[in-house]
Amino acid sequence: MFIMMLKPLLLLCLIMPPLLAVAEDVEIDGLFLDNSKSRQGHEFAYQFSRLWQEMPNTQGINVQITEQIVPRAGTKLTLLMNHKIIYVTHLGRRRSPIKDKVEQAIFILIDAMAKAQLSQQNPDMAESGW
Repeated sequence: MFIMMLKPLLLLCLIMPPLLAVAEDVEIDGLFLDNSKSRQGHEFAYQFSRLWQEMPNTQGINVQITEQIVPRAGTKLTLLMNHKIIYVTHLGRRRSPIKDKVEQAIFILIDAMAKAQLSQQNPDMAESGW
């Protein structure tokens, strides 16, 4: 009886050390969350994520795309960086070119990342940069 109770404990002791070692080595550079709902929203998020994967120096930066569907008007996409809104766009009901809006969003994100790094490195400057 005692041996049967000891067996799961022994198994747990053998499994835990390798899992703890793996947990220490995991490092996430930048997190991208897609909360889109429509086909156009998913397409925007997919194209954006392809560009996001190529970006260097994304440690500690979380990017989230949220979508609000507006009846009879289309959809409203919002891009957040570290819980701050940096870009908002509207997509109509009909399929429109998304590539230009994705490129505009990525350029605004790059600018916001640069401003965030500048404000972290230079605490004496005002938030507006002037």
